[in-house]
Amino acid sequence: MSIIEVKVPQLSESVSEATLLTWHKKVGEAVQEGENLIDIETDKVVLELPAIKSGVLSKIIKADGAKVGSEEVIAQIDTDAAAAAPKAKTEALAATATPSARKLAHAHDVDAASLQGSGKHGLVTKEDVLSAVQQPAAIVQSQSAPAIAPSGNRAEQRVPMTRIRQRIAERLLQSQANAAILTTFNEVNMQPVMELRARYKDAFEKKHGVKLGFSSFFVKAVIHALRKFPVVNASVDGTDVIYHGYFDIGVAIGSERGLVVPIIRDADKLSFAEIEKQIAAFAARAKDGKLTMEELSGGTFSITNGGVFGSMLSTPIINPPQSAILGIHATKDRPVAENGQVVIRPINYLALSYDHRIIDGREAVQFLVAIKEFLEMPGLVLLDL
Repeated sequence: MSIIEVKVPQLSESVSEATLLTWHKKVGEAVQEGENLIDIETDKVVLELPAIKSGVLSKIIKADGAKVGSEEVIAQIDTDAAAAAPKAKTEALAATATPSARKLAHAHDVDAASLQGSGKHGLVTKEDVLSAVQQPAAIVQSQSAPAIAPSGNRAEQRVPMTRIRQRIAERLLQSQANAAILTTFNEVNMQPVMELRARYKDAFEKKHGVKLGFSSFFVKAVIHALRKFPVVNASVDGTDVIYHGYFDIGVAIGSERGLVVPIIRDADKLSFAEIEKQIAAFAARAKDGKLTMEELSGGTFSITNGGVFGSMLSTPIINPPQSAILGIHATKDRPVAENGQVVIRPINYLALSYDHRIIDGREAVQFLVAIKEFLEMPGLVLLDL
C-alpha cells in the first residue's frame, strides 16, 4: 500500500485559517489525478483542492466545516488501491451531467442523477440544477440548523454565514468604524461615450476579440482623475498618509458567494481592450469560484456598479485600507437643461465615498468633476487637450 497525504495549500500571509466546505468524494471512492476533492473557503476566495495522484480516498482526517491551516493534512489517498464500483458510479454520473452541473449540485446538496436532463441525450445541465434549487417548495435543510415551522407554512431557516460573508461583514464594519466616510454626488451625460462606443464597438470586437463595454471608460476616467488628485489614491497608516505611485483599481463583481473585488494591476498602463479582457476574465472566474487570493489582494481605489442591478443611487462603502470608492448607477433617459432648453439625455448618477480624514470636500468634488469631464468630453482628454 502506498499512501500519500492530502494537504491544505499554502495560504497567503493575510489568511490565518480556512474552512473545508464539502468533500466531493467519500472514503473508498476512486479519485483521478487533478480531480477536485474538496472546496476550501478563505475570507477572500474559494479554492479547489485537486488530487495530486490517482487512487482511492482511504481516509478523511478533517470533515466538512473543519477549520484548517496551511499545509495541514486533511486526508489520505492510497495510490495502489482500486475501487471499481465507486469509480463506475462516478463515471455513470459524469455521463449524465455536465461538470458545471455536478459542481453546482454538490454545492446545493442536490442529487444530479435524479434530475430530468434537458441537454442532449438527457444530459443534466447547470440550468437543470438551478431550476431544482430555485423551486419555491424546496426548502434546503441543514443538519446543524434545521428549518423551523412554527405554524402552517411559515418556515424559517437558520444558516451560518459563509467565511467570505463573515469577512465582508467584518470589513464593512471596520470601514465605517475606522474612517470618516462622506459621500458626494454628481451626474454625467453618457451620450458622448455611448455614441463613441456605438461607432466603434464592431471594429473593436473584431480587432481585439472582446466587446467594448462601459467599464473600460470608467476605469480610464478614474485614472485620469486620480492623476489630478493623488490623495484620492492614497491610504492612511496610523498617523501617516501613503501616496501610491501606481494605480491598482479594484472592480466589484457580484458572485453567488458574495461580492468580490479583483484588482486590475497597473491599470494606467493598459489599453481599453486589455482592461475589458481583464474584467471579463475576472467575472468568469468569480462565477466559477476560481479567483485567486493574489487577484483579490491590495488595490488603491475601487469601482462598484450598482447599475447592473438597476440601482439609481447609492452610497458605497470604502474598501479599507483604500480611501475612496466610486459608485456607478443605471444610465436612464432624464430631462436636463442645456442652453436654456429642456432636452432628454442618458444620465448616470455618480457617487464618491471618501475618507474625510485625508480627503477634503473640495478635492472630492473636483475629483468627480474630472471623471465627468472625461466621460462627457472623451476626445479632448484622450488627445491631452
